[in-house]
Amino acid sequence: MRLKGLKSVEKIYFIGIGGISMSALACFLFDCGYSVSGSDAARSEQTEKLSAQGIPVFVGADENRAELAVAELVVYTDAIPMEHAELRKAKTLQKQIVSRAELLAIICQEFPNVLAVAGSHGKTTCTSMCAHVFRGVGVPFTAHIGGEDGTFGNFYTSGREYFVTEACEYKKNLLKFSSRRSILLNIDKDHMECYDGEKDLIDTFRQFCVNAETAFVCADDEKCRSLGDFPCFGIENSGADYRATHLRANGERYSFTVEEYGKAICRIRLNAIGRCNVYNALAAFAAMRSFGFNEREIAMGLESFTAVKRRFEKIGTYRGASFICDYAHHPREIVATVRTAQGVCRGELYVVFQPHTYSRTKLLMSEFLSVLRPIKNLMIYKTYAARERYDGSGSAAALSRAVGSSLYAENVYVLKTWLKKTVKEGDVVLFLGAGDIYYAAQYLLKELR
Repeated sequence: MRLKGLKSVEKIYFIGIGGISMSALACFLFDCGYSVSGSDAARSEQTEKLSAQGIPVFVGADENRAELAVAELVVYTDAIPMEHAELRKAKTLQKQIVSRAELLAIICQEFPNVLAVAGSHGKTTCTSMCAHVFRGVGVPFTAHIGGEDGTFGNFYTSGREYFVTEACEYKKNLLKFSSRRSILLNIDKDHMECYDGEKDLIDTFRQFCVNAETAFVCADDEKCRSLGDFPCFGIENSGADYRATHLRANGERYSFTVEEYGKAICRIRLNAIGRCNVYNALAAFAAMRSFGFNEREIAMGLESFTAVKRRFEKIGTYRGASFICDYAHHPREIVATVRTAQGVCRGELYVVFQPHTYSRTKLLMSEFLSVLRPIKNLMIYKTYAARERYDGSGSAAALSRAVGSSLYAENVYVLKTWLKKTVKEGDVVLFLGAGDIYYAAQYLLKELR
């Protein structure tokens, strides 16, 4: 079924199609009956999945590619530079060109009920939780997830009544579309290269909430509370409209009672690890209640969620030590993930952290130092530069020197030597970062074995 906003379009070309979010949008449009193709810098798990579905994916930029020449619409990801060869050629050919966020806005117009999940941390997990609730209550829905949910992957559709998506703050993309319901999990300094200071960041999140018919914000987050009078959720704040009380932990899996406007209405036992998931679940619960769903059905949906790939994911063991990967790349996320790992570790905890971009490391250097210095067994792995050029002052090596008590690894073989000498049964090796540390950890585990 074609989209109203793309009636005159038949062929669509994606530049950067291998990204998690981009590949999900490509899947959606392919499912709608469009002819979809695209390119990316390298082969990946996502490009292989797209190819398996029959979507042509090319490696590298080629301004003379036939699929680009015949496309009526070209979609690009913000991660690529404006001087990208294919993007330049699309402009020369006077193609209709939209960014990933602009395409998402067009898609949102197809759904009467859009739920957008925003925040500096936890968006992917909360979005996945919402998808599990929609499936549990049995309504037609589509999920656009910025990660790999254990059940749905990064895209799922059973109809067009509800649409749940992540709303990314990078380049203020979350303001490019409006939603019936919005969730704001937290506000932290991130992507600050896109903002004129912290006030601009906070004002942007405020506008995101105002744009929604109803927005739910975290009552325990100081910056969220400063936005104004919005319905709220929380644990510590007794004035929260939706509050988690009587928390109990069993191996870092939490159960809690949901209080709705001061009245206890149900008990939830999460199967996802970590206290942070209480907030994610509570936010999803509040939004789902506003759609009129039954509290027990919501609870069952939340309990059916287990994990998202790279969110405290156990990838294997070596000598009885658990190897766990997590996407945490911001100081606040590192604190939460290390605390969770300490809760499940019976022996020594070893942490391998890969900084994500030089600019973030420089901007948050003092925050990184405050959270990394207390970690006893710490290895800092070479920076994942993403779209940035080398900057020694914001490099992983510079961060390691500043920490003082950490080691530095330029490659997997340094990690192999370190861990081969140290790990034993009951230990946990925690790999943190949003870059290629995940694949390095998988390769390392094979090498050690």
